[in-house]
Order: sequence, then structure tokens, then C-alpha cells
Amino acid sequence: MVKRKPQAVGGAMPATGAGLIRYFDEDEGGLKIRPEAVVAICVVVIVVGILLQVFGAELLGF
Repeated sequence: MVKRKPQAVGGAMPATGAGLIRYFDEDEGGLKIRPEAVVAICVVVIVVGILLQVFGAELLGF
């Protein structure tokens, strides 16, 4: 009967995955922003940009 080697911590990776990063293990710290917040920030930036195009010259005195 063939003896099996003990598996590495976190499970074995297939031979084709050797040396590749497993991203679910690399999730540490960092800035966490919900997708809704990102969309809201983008909308606010777009609206501010449009308002500056329309009213910017008057507000900034150009």
C-alpha cells in the first residue's frame, strides 16, 4: 500500500498551482469600502465636475 504524505497547512495545491498566490489567504487589513460607497463617491465626483463646468467660472471669478 502507498503511504501518503501529510498535507500542507491550508490544504494541498495542485501541481499546476505551485508558486501561485492564493488570494483568499492574502486578505489582510487594508481599506475596506463597500461597493455602494464607491458608486456614491463616483456619482458625487461626476456631479461636482458638471457643476464646476457650468458654474465654475462665476464661482471662481474667471
